[in-house]
Order: sequence, then C-alpha cells, then structure tokens
Amino acid sequence: MMRWCLVLLVCIAACIGGNPQPASAHEGRPLYIELEEKEGGVFFIKWRVPSTIERFNTPVIALPRTCEKVQGPETAQSLMRDAGQGLFTCAALKTSLALEIHYPQGNPSVSTLVRLTRPSGEVQIIKAGPSDHVIVLPNAENARSVASEYLVLGVEHILTGYDHLLFVACLLMLAGTFKRVLWIITGFTLAHSVTLALAALDLVNVAIPPLEAVIALSIVFVAAELVRPARETLTWRFPMLVSIGFGLLHGFGFAAVLGEIGLPQTEVPLALLFFNLGVEFGQLAFIASLVVLLFATQSVLRLVSARAADWGLQDFVKPTGYVVGSLAAMWTIERVVSFV
Repeated sequence: MMRWCLVLLVCIAACIGGNPQPASAHEGRPLYIELEEKEGGVFFIKWRVPSTIERFNTPVIALPRTCEKVQGPETAQSLMRDAGQGLFTCAALKTSLALEIHYPQGNPSVSTLVRLTRPSGEVQIIKAGPSDHVIVLPNAENARSVASEYLVLGVEHILTGYDHLLFVACLLMLAGTFKRVLWIITGFTLAHSVTLALAALDLVNVAIPPLEAVIALSIVFVAAELVRPARETLTWRFPMLVSIGFGLLHGFGFAAVLGEIGLPQTEVPLALLFFNLGVEFGQLAFIASLVVLLFATQSVLRLVSARAADWGLQDFVKPTGYVVGSLAAMWTIERVVSFV
C-alpha cells in the first residue's frame, strides 16, 4: 500500500516539477512588452517572448497604423529570436495607444505583461490574458487598478513558482500540528515580506542566478530533514527558525519578479503591499488544496484497504521527502551549471 502512496506522490511531484526546460523560480512567464514614451508622441518598444513559445509561433506585435517607425540605433534588429525592439512616432494618434498581438498559430495560453514608462517617469503595469489580442494602454494609473493588477500578479507568481510551493509543502510536513503550522506560516510570511520590500525598493541587491540555486538547495535541506529517522534535530524542534531563515531567502526570489516588472512610481507602497498580499493569498490557497488532497488520498486508500485506516501524516512524510529532495537536487545542479 505504501507503494501506491509513493506512486501518487511521484505523480503529483512530476506534475509540479516536471519540465523539459531548466527550472527557475519564475516559471509560466508571460509575453513581456516594455514601452517607453518620449516627448512628442515617440515610443520606444522592446519585447521578450517566453522560451515556451515555438519558433514558428513567435508573436507579431503591432502599433496603430498612424504610428510610423523611425530609423535609428534603437531600431537595430535583435540577434535573439525571442526579443525585439523598435522606435515609433505616434504624434498623429488621437486616441489611447493600443497594441495588437498576433500569434501565427494561435495563442498557446500565454498572458501578456506591458510595462509603460511615461515621460514623467511614472510606470504603469498592464496585465492582459491570453484571449486579449488588443491591449489599450490607459492614459493614467489609479490606486484601484494598481491594487488589482499587483494582487493578481502576486497570486499568479506564487502559484507558478513550483520551488516555493514545494518548500512550503515540506515546511507543513515538518510542522505536523495545526499550531506549529500557524507558527511556521507566520514566520515564513513575515520573513519573506521583509526581504521582498528591501529588494524591491533597491535597498538590498542580490544576484539572481546564485539566489535561485540557493533557493533550490533550501528545498533539498528541508526534504532531507523529512527523511531523517531522528526527530530531535533543531529543524524538527524549532521549525519556525527554519521558516524564518529560509523565508528571508525566498523573499529575494519574489522580489526578482518585481525587478522585472517594475513598480509604479506614484503608488510604490500600494503595489508592494498588494503584490505581497497576492503571494499570501496564493500560498494559503495552495496550503488548503494540499490539506484537502491529503485527506482525499487517505480516504481513497482506506476504501481500498483496511490497513490504511490508521494512516496519518507521518506515513506520507518520508516518501514526500525523497521525491521532493530528488527534484530539488536536480534543480540545484541545473541552476548552478547555468552561471558557473
């Protein structure tokens, strides 16, 4: 019966961690478009296509026909297939600027993230779903739109950050009891909130490639603790210390996303707050789903065999540790190789 449980856990972990591309802290990347508005209705546009999109389906990004392309150093053709840029003058444009995105073979469920920088230095973030082929850029940012956009970004980031989710899952296994779970989640939340703010505000700078490798290594550490026969180690006795220590580390990983997106200069505290809230909402949703999955698995196994009637959380700990630890070790090696 334990083998059935292990097979189930392997399948779950494979769904979370199985990816032909080297794993990073920020999977599920959108099509990223950066627009810089200059004086006189001139726009400099750059874009980056996620590596998950096939070469034959590279999107075409177009500005309104009233915008004319300007020849200059900024219009030089990028040598990279997944990146491009251009300089356009849109002085004759009478309405809000709109971007049209066309995928030759159809959009493969990829969202679009637009970062617009105004001449005043104000930054606006516009998030569009896979079904949005035309993105109209707003004339001005407001607090409500900032809050909603960054809340969604936070939720999406944590739910596609597989390494962060596996780390949280291992912490829950270490906790064991409801009271300890509350302490661990509180410690992890407070810790990563601190470093997220410090890094997002450029008060602390950390190199991203080594950071992602260390984040993967932190998962190896907690997974190894799960398979240890002894329960008297510092990690088992004081799991909140581990959640705080590694939470500080994972906060820098969350901040890396904000470093790519940017913060609106007029609403920095609000954007930071709601991105962090989004991360927490997504994390709580994952924890709730994990608890439901655990109880559902126990119920199914008990129907199959009476031997599973007395199974508890501890029967899932060691198999989970081996599966998660193996995935995390693979991620660690991939990430170290990427920058050495």
